[in-house]
Amino acid sequence: MEAKIKNHYLRKDVINEILDYCKNRWIAIELQRKVRTIVRYWKNKNPIELKNEDCIKKLIVEYPNLRTIYATVNIYKEISAEKLRDLNNIEKTSIVIDIDGSVEDFEILKKIAEIIVSKAEKYGIYKSIFLKWSGRGIHVHINENSISQEILKNFHPLDIAYAICEFLILECKNEIQKEAEKAKGKEREIKVENKIDIQRVFTVPLSFHRFLDYVCVCFKPNEILNFDLEWAKPENFKHNKNWREFEIGESDNIAKIALSKGFSYLKKLSEQKIIEDKPEKPKRIGSIGRFQIMALLQAARYYLIKEKNIEKAKSFGLNRAIFYAWAKYYKPIYGFSRKTLQRFEEVIKNETSKIKFEKVGNENAPISERGWFYIGDKEQLPIDFDKNVKNKIESFYNFEKVWEAALKYLEKFPREWLEDQRMFFEKIYKPVRDNLELIFKESQKKKEKLTDFI
Repeated sequence: MEAKIKNHYLRKDVINEILDYCKNRWIAIELQRKVRTIVRYWKNKNPIELKNEDCIKKLIVEYPNLRTIYATVNIYKEISAEKLRDLNNIEKTSIVIDIDGSVEDFEILKKIAEIIVSKAEKYGIYKSIFLKWSGRGIHVHINENSISQEILKNFHPLDIAYAICEFLILECKNEIQKEAEKAKGKEREIKVENKIDIQRVFTVPLSFHRFLDYVCVCFKPNEILNFDLEWAKPENFKHNKNWREFEIGESDNIAKIALSKGFSYLKKLSEQKIIEDKPEKPKRIGSIGRFQIMALLQAARYYLIKEKNIEKAKSFGLNRAIFYAWAKYYKPIYGFSRKTLQRFEEVIKNETSKIKFEKVGNENAPISERGWFYIGDKEQLPIDFDKNVKNKIESFYNFEKVWEAALKYLEKFPREWLEDQRMFFEKIYKPVRDNLELIFKESQKKKEKLTDFI
């Protein structure tokens, strides 16, 4: 751990802010490594919880590469491995709208935050609202304590938070879009999202950003216009401790209106539930497309026939998905233009090419000096797989269960098919490419014989 980061987390004022915010929340940390690594458990396998100053010191000792600290959007009655998946164990849920973008569009991000805050104020929320600079975006928070017991006894905290976020975003949709269209940042497009879900985590106050040299500082609505990136510099940050302020019942009115519109996280969860042992009616999942299914199965394929290295498998899976998507459509795919990929194909065909390949079955895939698969001049990293594949799947299902199902599905086929590029595509991928749940259903069947399809 860099001395700067360690010294920052050992500051008394920083410790106090982190502990106050993290009380009764499940903690996740990000380690400073080449491959993105998130940890949610102590070395003894218990969920990470920050109860006191000693816990933060322990965190630094157990995870010397600590970079960023996150905390769940949920506040729990009890933090234990057995209780964390129990919906009845959730006492309150923070109301957080995520504004994400590029630092280049800093002023636009502030303007969008101002639009959302102004709309919340029209529904009577003044004291209980605060904002956090996350590192390259702004989180608009409405304090969970501003919801009265009258509302909480009739609705689940996740439903309340989800409904309010959804309602506010839709109410501001047109104004947000007008501002977002002004964005010039090339690094990231501006997104305003409702990310409330059962396992969602957000950066805690005064935590370091995962790679930018900023810390997460809080400020109040009356400070939006004056807020400057200098406030987030770790060596001399400016942080408003009044994020703790709230007024009980202040958010009741907007909660009632939002809930009356039918916005419900639990309904969404039940409709797009975690894959069960025997799904009754497999259905097409609109936002989980062929690209994600191809990447998933190619990653599982690599894992089974090459090496059980999940990070390398992710790189291969995304690489092959991009390649096949481009080959089929001849259009920009995930940042790759037709010209870039055609030029890369020409280089591959050139016998004097110095490109290194890794043989996977009967096909060769280009590999970088760092050991990642790549196309054009861009490596396909595990973090890219998570962004474009895993996160899409996790919007509906538990990815670990899907991964296990994918491995079981592939294991029932002859190894010759897994190693053969054409057989893999025709006999393994195509039958399930339009329906993720078919992978789980087919994985339960007996192992196929090579003669079954000849």
